[in-house]
Amino acid sequence: MDQIAPRIAWRRQRRWWPAVLVTVAAAAGVHAQQIFRSGTDAVVLTVTVTDGGNRLVAGLEQEDFQVFEDQVQQDITNFSRQPQPIALSLVIDTSASMENKLPIAQEAAMGFVRRMAADDRIQIIDFDSQAKILLDFSGDRDALERAIKRTEAGGSTSLYNAVYTAISGLKRIGQEPGPENRRYAVVLLSDGEDTSSIVPYDDVLDLAKRAGVVVYAIGLREKLKPGASHTTGWKQAEYDLKQLSGDTGGRVFFADDAAQLPSYYSQIADELSNQYTLGYMSKNNKRDGAWRKILVRVSRPNMTARTKAGYFGPAVPR
Repeated sequence: MDQIAPRIAWRRQRRWWPAVLVTVAAAAGVHAQQIFRSGTDAVVLTVTVTDGGNRLVAGLEQEDFQVFEDQVQQDITNFSRQPQPIALSLVIDTSASMENKLPIAQEAAMGFVRRMAADDRIQIIDFDSQAKILLDFSGDRDALERAIKRTEAGGSTSLYNAVYTAISGLKRIGQEPGPENRRYAVVLLSDGEDTSSIVPYDDVLDLAKRAGVVVYAIGLREKLKPGASHTTGWKQAEYDLKQLSGDTGGRVFFADDAAQLPSYYSQIADELSNQYTLGYMSKNNKRDGAWRKILVRVSRPNMTARTKAGYFGPAVPR
């Protein structure tokens, strides 16, 4: 691929600028056919429900939900309120700017790993100028913590290369034997704009949407002097991050201090432990590969359901 052009000019053309973040992507929708083997129109949604105080809501029943695809109500055929197993890629920014924050980030990441269930499988990736897999998907918590402790700060920030690598790994493990109803997740931590990725933002967003990945993001903001403001690149990065999480059904967090990381990791773990899985067979029989918008509603008052914005329908093979 050609070398990166001057960043501002390139950003206008390809939406290159990334964001400062921790990202968690849960991708139950990636493997809809693993749950529904009866047809290609099966759709699986990971749904989070919150109340008016943004508190997680548990204990709902199937009849409490309504699912719409392109404004057409769908018939829910599968439902679960029990946490499904997760294959999770934990990605940690180890660029030079993380040097003073890395010890806290390591502790927060290890605390997140300890929250995962025994049948979950986790991969550890760190990235600076390149993404490196420190440990492939494993359920060995001691090995996972040792891998996290091996991270060292230095180099530039190839954020989107790392996201692309993580999603690719999840696609690989999804083809291997395992629970048919497994969710898929990416957890990415970074504190700065992308400075050295080859993969552009648009390609990562497209891959996430096609894979059905739910993205959660926590960005470590740089502390500014009184009266100062963030750069244009940072503001664009925040916009991209909000779009990435919003389109995929996740949440975005911004931290002004690394000390907040354990709390945000904990909130993400709580959400992953309190999600619903809904399945339906799409009433749309077209094979045009077009984007289909999804909306999930909860019939009870003062409750909001959050899931991915949609998916690409099946296409006629060429």
